[in-house]
Amino acid sequence: MGQVLVLAEKPSVGRDIARVLQCTQRGNGCLIGNGYTVTWAVGHLVTLEEPDEMDPKYKKWSNDTLPILPKSIPLKVISSSKDQYKIVKELMNAPTTDSLICATDAGREGELIFRYIYEKAGCKKPFNRLWINSMTDEAIKEGFREIKPGSAYDGLYRSAKCRSEADWLVGMNASRAFTLRYHALLSVGRVQTPTLAILVRRRREIENFQPEGYCTVTADFGDFKGIWFKEGQENDTHLKTRDDAQAIVNRVKGKQAHIQSCETQHKRELPPQLYDLTSLQRDANRMLGYTADKTLKLAQSLYETHKALTYPRTDSRYLPPDMIPKVEQTYACLPQSMQSLIAGAMPGGHIPVTKRTIDASKVTDHHAILPTPKKIDQSKLSPDERQLYDLVARRMIAAFYPAYEYDWTRVISEAEGETFRSTGRIVTQNGWRDVPPLENPPRTRKSKKDAEDEETALPPLHTDDIRTIQSLSIKEDTTKPPLPHTDASLLSAMENAGKESDDEEIVRQMKGSGIGTPATRAAIIERIIKVGYAERKGKILLATDKGVQLIDLMPNEIASAETTGRWELALDQITDGKQDADAFMESIRKFSSFLVHFAQTTAAEATFPEETRWGRGKRKGFSRKKLDCVCPLCGKGTIQESDRAFSCTEYGKTCHFTLWKDCLTRAGGPEINEKLLKLILEKKSVAGSTGTILLSDGFLSFYRKGEEMPTAHKSLTYMKT
Repeated sequence: MGQVLVLAEKPSVGRDIARVLQCTQRGNGCLIGNGYTVTWAVGHLVTLEEPDEMDPKYKKWSNDTLPILPKSIPLKVISSSKDQYKIVKELMNAPTTDSLICATDAGREGELIFRYIYEKAGCKKPFNRLWINSMTDEAIKEGFREIKPGSAYDGLYRSAKCRSEADWLVGMNASRAFTLRYHALLSVGRVQTPTLAILVRRRREIENFQPEGYCTVTADFGDFKGIWFKEGQENDTHLKTRDDAQAIVNRVKGKQAHIQSCETQHKRELPPQLYDLTSLQRDANRMLGYTADKTLKLAQSLYETHKALTYPRTDSRYLPPDMIPKVEQTYACLPQSMQSLIAGAMPGGHIPVTKRTIDASKVTDHHAILPTPKKIDQSKLSPDERQLYDLVARRMIAAFYPAYEYDWTRVISEAEGETFRSTGRIVTQNGWRDVPPLENPPRTRKSKKDAEDEETALPPLHTDDIRTIQSLSIKEDTTKPPLPHTDASLLSAMENAGKESDDEEIVRQMKGSGIGTPATRAAIIERIIKVGYAERKGKILLATDKGVQLIDLMPNEIASAETTGRWELALDQITDGKQDADAFMESIRKFSSFLVHFAQTTAAEATFPEETRWGRGKRKGFSRKKLDCVCPLCGKGTIQESDRAFSCTEYGKTCHFTLWKDCLTRAGGPEINEKLLKLILEKKSVAGSTGTILLSDGFLSFYRKGEEMPTAHKSLTYMKT
């Protein structure tokens, strides 16, 4: 009987699975034993080819070759991980391998990693799918007991492939088209551009905001206070001028006030829901100052390395009923400092079952994020990992606590025709608020909601009671602009994109979708920062001038959150078999053609700052340096160096030579510096420790050490002609 090959996404995960399966024999890039061979990828081993790898005509960025709309996009092996791919391919196709198990991360991206490797390797053998929610030994064993045929996840693969190819088509076409249109390196994307639009819109709201002064008047009735409001408009407490406020003070000072109404309502605030990734990222940013990307990395480490959390890349905040015993088991494994809080979450010795937490119909690929039923050695966690684990554990406790309940009283008083509002509360059950969200929460400024929560009890009052106004105070203030976005607020805006639309049908369609997915939103934010469209200042995210200018030039169709939300909804429907993948891709091809046409014929005139233009200007703080060598392309100008690239001094006039310093790093090669460039221009071929750089026909290619030149001739080229 042959072996079963198990392919994990990362070496650490592969070793954990191998330990559980008792695979103790070491092989080349694998572990063997008990009828299994466990190997691993190192993330993506296979990806989509670049345009110029499909056809040399795409080496030169030209409007004549746009749009680029291949019927299918070929796969390629990523150069930096080709050695591991070779191992995996040989194991997949080995005569001793009878079948495979896909054990990559249980999500859309993990599915794509396995299927791309499987397809590129030409493997036809049957495979099953391992789907687990945590990396504890018991969870892995349970996953193998409940293993499913790979075909059960074909919808997930179709969705993942559509997402990958849609991003390629939109990104490649739009980025080339707008870069050519404005002679500036511009990155345009299906998801990153509408995310940037959210930041740009907030920057505009802040810049265009006109502050207005106002006053409020507060009356002291002796045993309680009230704020003036415009009669019939209880929320309007602002007076335009101090004179207006002083007139009210003069009118009612020392007068008697009559209680017009006094009503008390019993209110309940349900406990917070369990965490999905986005809500965890929001709270970690708000309470701990972590970026979305940092939170994801910490959660992934707690999941993979420490086995302390369940799978973090989830969009569900619910649990299936069969998780109830595991939650109770997990409570017993939580740190001693939390044990005193658990009794409130288990009245009668068991956790309460409500649709707010236990609902199988709302569990997607994975349930909400929880600690695992395993005692964690806190000393092995970094301080940041401990804080995040603490946040998740306390949320799991608080989610099963009773509601916070209070009696809320609202009193309306009237004096000389002026009305005043007073509110107060008496807490009847503290409920989930007995569980602080963090063991040692950082001190932060109180929000308006926090201030409201501190309402004190009002004295016993009844309609027609009379009080004499003891004193009045006037407070002057100005209206405030919207706050800049943080990771927390931007994540919320991405998650709820489109839901503020006036079109009810769009709002209905967008329910459950938004910009990106929980697993990708952090990377999207980091991407727009990396390409210079936004910057992070402390916790604040701000659109840059370049980002604002880009959005001003984009058609609404690519900057619209509604468009992207519809795509995300369609991808979910492809997973569920409710949408045709071919029809979706055809719409993406038409959209890519539209973007190219817009850039070539409709886009407004604009000039981007010099530091973003190909070969022109200089970046702040970096002097452009001229080298003593002639341009290899035109033979007339000389080469000049900026902080990111080499270019010709005649660039934009008669020559278009540009060579980016990092052009070879993606293929595993070195970064180009002045000394290396001069060697390349002199010798045309330079061999080093990592491989060989070849200059031929105006294009630069890199061949990793050990590659045969003819077979590698499709390596990426970077000189723009």
